[in-house]
Amino acid sequence: MHVQSRRMGVSNPACEAAARQRWILWMLAACLQFWTLGVLWASNPAAEAVKDPAPSARVSFEVSVPPGLRNLPHDSRLLVVLAAPGRGEPRETIGRLGAEAPTLMGVDVPAGSKAATVRLGEGSAIFPWRVLGELPARAYAAQAVFMTNRDLWFPGAPGNPFSESRTVTVDVRQKASIGLTLGGAEPVETLPAEAGLVRYRKIRSEKLSRFWGRDMFLRVGVVLPRSWDTETGRRFPVVIDIGGYASRYTRAAGMMRERSGWRTAWMAPDAPQMIWVTLDGAGPLGDPYQVDSANHGPYGAALVEEILPALEHEFRGIGQPWARFTTGGSTGGWVSFALQVLYPDVFGGCWSGFPDPLDFRDFQLVNLYRDTNAFVNVDGFERPSSRTLRGDVKFTMRHEVQYENVLGLGDSYTRSGGQWGAWNATFAPRGDDGQSVPGWDPTTGALASGIGESWHRWDMRRLMEENWETLAPKLDGKLHVWVGEADEYFLNNAVHRMDDFLKKATPSVNARFEYGPGQPHGWNPRSPAALVKEMQEVTDRGAPKETGREAYFRTRFMHGAACVHCKGGR
Repeated sequence: MHVQSRRMGVSNPACEAAARQRWILWMLAACLQFWTLGVLWASNPAAEAVKDPAPSARVSFEVSVPPGLRNLPHDSRLLVVLAAPGRGEPRETIGRLGAEAPTLMGVDVPAGSKAATVRLGEGSAIFPWRVLGELPARAYAAQAVFMTNRDLWFPGAPGNPFSESRTVTVDVRQKASIGLTLGGAEPVETLPAEAGLVRYRKIRSEKLSRFWGRDMFLRVGVVLPRSWDTETGRRFPVVIDIGGYASRYTRAAGMMRERSGWRTAWMAPDAPQMIWVTLDGAGPLGDPYQVDSANHGPYGAALVEEILPALEHEFRGIGQPWARFTTGGSTGGWVSFALQVLYPDVFGGCWSGFPDPLDFRDFQLVNLYRDTNAFVNVDGFERPSSRTLRGDVKFTMRHEVQYENVLGLGDSYTRSGGQWGAWNATFAPRGDDGQSVPGWDPTTGALASGIGESWHRWDMRRLMEENWETLAPKLDGKLHVWVGEADEYFLNNAVHRMDDFLKKATPSVNARFEYGPGQPHGWNPRSPAALVKEMQEVTDRGAPKETGREAYFRTRFMHGAACVHCKGGR
């Protein structure tokens, strides 16, 4: 190489040698940098860069299926999970994402299958690797799980069979067949024992049974007010509580455990007396989101027209809008808000924390009306799905959807029972095949054409905007929303969108939006005691003024709502 000095344009041997040395050092540094990045990228299963093809795997898992689990009348899903040995049951790690994710494989077992052995190996859906050939060679704790409970679709559902955990050494380059036998099972469903003020009910829904073509039940937990047993003629307000994604109704017992903060607030002498109802976040397609959807079925109508009246009748609810409230966080934040908006004449207020996206222009970080890919943003970078409080990416949308593809029938997140699958089932139309239309391609993330319009009826901001003249007077003073500004799932963005709409909407309404600077998912600006006191204030304002005669009849006798002697008693 011939190098000339830039000064005066003449050749300089000393400069030429120095430049040659600098060029060699620069090339060595660049090669080292690229080599280091390549090693780090190749060792990270969550990285979505294009890699060299992995070698074909020569190992397989052969799962023995007992006669009693063959020839089932519906499609099922068989999973094999590989986790670090010596850390408990591998099946308990299913659902972990990011750096702590176990290896998970899945395959369909079609209805009527009489196979005594089901094989999982090369070509099976897998997470978090692209293919089985990428699995590192080492010792694993292996376990099979058979998802057969079609009414409660998640790996640990009641009655789902599983194998014993087996420690095995796996090297995908070595030909091997690893056997697992389905011999255990999750306990069959029974309602938990009732204790103290906690009750449980499993109620058949005629509406959902008609939709699904088989008996369908809704499960609820009930926490009664402390005076329920002693003031037998008294009626109480009802609070509908929806938990985070897939939270079960049995959480009522945890709320009332000894020395818990929630129990202390509930039992305090000055605490308002209410009936607290915990809904169930499990169903045939994951969390049903408690609204009427084309795929989950009429869960909203079942709640409002079947479950709520039954509970108010049995547990002496007041049965008036000014004495019914909704609350919840995350999934429950969206559901509590949606129930208030969709049934403004039924409920008297929502207290909704860190809700799932209220505006589909910020569906986490996806704009459903404008973007073309769920996994990759407009600048070509992988789209995060979760972040740490410091802002680091925990895992991407591609990573999370890949996990759900392994859980889902047909290798698709849409039938996984996971978060993205449940959203798809709630918001998407029903296809000609009877399944929810995928919002995006399970593998590439390409958004379906017109997804924003096909999902728009569940965009709360747009629904309210299009029906504001009717909704405004019915929602005035009823909307209470809060979120942390460092929300793990970027849910604060859509909350701001809703807040902005309400600030500009005409006619204007009173609505409270609260933000926690630097606060994460789950942040709450008030205590449980303060929450129920705010609800009680609404009841006190809404309750009709009574004469002595009305109060006498209302508090002493159970009778019809049309009674001429009191207002709303029954």
